[in-house]
Amino acid sequence: MSQQDAAVLAFESKPSRAPLNPRVVIAAGALLIVGAVLLALGVSTQKSLLFLIGAGLGFALLHGAFGFTSGWRTVVTQGDGRGLKAQLLVIAATMLFFVPIIAGMLPGDRHYGGLIAPVSWTVVIGAFMFGLGMQLGNGCGSGTLFTLGGGSKRMLFTLPGFIFGSLLASLQLSWWQLPSIGTVNFAQVFGVAGALVVGLTGLGLIWALVEIWERQYRKEKGPVTVPPRKRQSLWQGPWSLLWAGLALVVLNVATLLVGGFPWAVTYGFALWGAAIAATAGFDVSAYPYWSWAKTPETLYSALLTNQQSVMNIGLILGAMLAAGLAGKFGKGPWPTLIGVVGAVLGGLLMGYGARLSFGCNIGAFLGGIASGSLHGWVWFGAAFVGSLIGIRLRPTFGLGG
Repeated sequence: MSQQDAAVLAFESKPSRAPLNPRVVIAAGALLIVGAVLLALGVSTQKSLLFLIGAGLGFALLHGAFGFTSGWRTVVTQGDGRGLKAQLLVIAATMLFFVPIIAGMLPGDRHYGGLIAPVSWTVVIGAFMFGLGMQLGNGCGSGTLFTLGGGSKRMLFTLPGFIFGSLLASLQLSWWQLPSIGTVNFAQVFGVAGALVVGLTGLGLIWALVEIWERQYRKEKGPVTVPPRKRQSLWQGPWSLLWAGLALVVLNVATLLVGGFPWAVTYGFALWGAAIAATAGFDVSAYPYWSWAKTPETLYSALLTNQQSVMNIGLILGAMLAAGLAGKFGKGPWPTLIGVVGAVLGGLLMGYGARLSFGCNIGAFLGGIASGSLHGWVWFGAAFVGSLIGIRLRPTFGLGG
């Protein structure tokens, strides 16, 4: 399975396990401990736990090289559907927990929210932009974060584009009042059991289409080359897709139970962009999306109280710790000038598209479908079409298949 960026690809190509990088391990470990303690003392135990859950997600994503972007690409360019099928399994397993929990079937009075958003042409356009951008940026929302944590130089350009695109879209959302059918929650329409049947059937149909495509690809171009299986290590990696997928399911359910909402990524980028803009003297509160942020201090406070922001920081550090333990930190090359252009452009498209379409591969594809939201399916279809075009454009920006 090809990886999210050249850094991770370089990690995978090493003939033997590299010794750990003690400086990176110590730095990442110290930052995680200090961050968790400061959040527990200064904000809440809940945010401290979410920070650590984010770290666990980053650890699993890097060791498993669990790339949504590469999984979509390899099924098209190599007839290798293992990555996409692993994503479908993660969504299916997560759905079995999410739909009943969000529907209120747990004992107690606590309410758990899902990632359920309206279905509109705005979502279609935004998801298309995101799918196109993630192939040019060479990583989705979570992929940008975990490869950055692993020392990817390319993501030093993708992430700023992602942040700026997210902020720009948040300021222009009032322009995007396109026809909508509103939210469709399958659990409300069909009941919990019906929502699970609809969701699992849909995932099964996609799985079958991937199988058909794989067989046709092999018939025309020969068998898919599967790299030899490597010895796995819990701490140093690499992890199999099974290990990584299981970790994503467990930690996403933990996120819902601890934070009250599923794991999501991209609103955190918009928040970071708003805080940066406020620091530069720009009044983001003049725009409806940020009307609650009356002062820059309000935004700064939100950086440590918003679930997505806190988990994003933890994810970067968790991936950094994993890369240090595996001896993989910062192994990839610097991108070329045209590669930088592609990284920034991809980030801009992803950031803008994610705001329009209520999320990325995590918040819309995984979280939306697993929550029982129709918008997650619409997002997936539009984003996959955008991804197909992005795949065709990758060579223009010095990226391979």
